Amino acid sequence: MTITKDTILGDILDAAPETAPLFIEIGMHCLGCPSARSETVEQACYVHGQDVDALLAKLNAAIAGK
Repeated sequence: MTITKDTILGDILDAAPETAPLFIEIGMHCLGCPSARSETVEQACYVHGQDVDALLAKLNAAIAGK
């Protein structure tokens, strides 16, 4: 799996629950919320004022060995 700007948060969390701390670390604390789970990575970063490319690098590095 490669995570992109268009990947849905819920899909990431279902496939790689170990990434949850990376989201929480940047202020995305409501990961269980239905609206949060249906957002794309890009939408979530926009709402939380985060750099999407930086988060994508962390997420893809976290799942690289999976």
